[in-house]
Amino acid sequence: MQLSDFDFDLPERLIATRPAKPRTSAKLLVATADTITDAHVHDIAQFFRPGDRLVLNDTKVIPARLTGVRRRESAQGPVEAKIEVTLLDPKGEGQWSALLKPLKKIKEGELIHFAEDFSAELLRKEDGQAVLRFDAEGEAFEAALQSSGAMPLPPYIAAKRPADEQDRTDYQTVFARHSGAVAAPTASLHFDEELLAKLNALGVQFSHVTLHVGAGTFLPVKVDDVTTHKMHAEWGRVSEKAAAEIAETKAQGGRVIPVGTTALRLIESAARGGEIAPWEGETDIFIYPGFQFQVTDALMTNFHLPKSTLMMLVSALMGQDRVREIYRHAIDQEYRFFSYGDSSLLLP
Repeated sequence: MQLSDFDFDLPERLIATRPAKPRTSAKLLVATADTITDAHVHDIAQFFRPGDRLVLNDTKVIPARLTGVRRRESAQGPVEAKIEVTLLDPKGEGQWSALLKPLKKIKEGELIHFAEDFSAELLRKEDGQAVLRFDAEGEAFEAALQSSGAMPLPPYIAAKRPADEQDRTDYQTVFARHSGAVAAPTASLHFDEELLAKLNALGVQFSHVTLHVGAGTFLPVKVDDVTTHKMHAEWGRVSEKAAAEIAETKAQGGRVIPVGTTALRLIESAARGGEIAPWEGETDIFIYPGFQFQVTDALMTNFHLPKSTLMMLVSALMGQDRVREIYRHAIDQEYRFFSYGDSSLLLP
């Protein structure tokens, strides 16, 4: 299974840099094994039935992009260097792994000042990344981030425009609860409270799980033989309540439909023993063609990057040839791609 098997040509104009307004006006491609239907997210209720269960990732994106200064004294007076920081993973006790740009401009033990009362010390450098210790934790750290940070837009959007105040709303789901993600579970961005209420009235049920999406979700696959790729690890939790709800839906013959690849990866991590169970920890589950799904019956997801692990995941669910047909249709019909783009409902 070669990396080139998951490649396709995407016109640059189809990469979305802003979401559809309102959220539910985004286009929705609904694909079964042999049909493709063009719809909109606000039409999605017609494709569900009473007893279906949507699994929602309630992680909350933090404003993980920071700009600060490193200060040094010299014979000519104070010298400052601008340092850009992107938080990656929490390490506990106020420590985070992070990307620093330029990393060579700062030494271990030096401080980066983001605000008058908010700074971080560089503890060490490892594998091109940095480990920082901030001078705030818990609620004080969250408040400082809200004041000084910017939303961590994906590289393909950040290359076209900087994050702004609107992204604080646009790049957050309406059911975000638990802070810790540095990327959004983007399929969930299409829901608003009105659509959730409409689905609930139909008899569609909801379970909430938490997977803190890491920046590793954007890392390219660098091996030709995709089966040798090593996934990044992300922290997640499936509560006892969520596991019981999903198990009950399966027992009653309802469909379990994760919203987004993050929710799917998490519930399949929690079901590696064959049945869903409460679970908490780091998962590096890698889903590619040949994977045996234990609990997932369908998937709502956006359109993914060529040669990405997410293309491999949807190919595992629908089949590689079928995914090529789906993506060919999406491009022909000018669906918008990636994090702020349109969505699909995949019904294998």
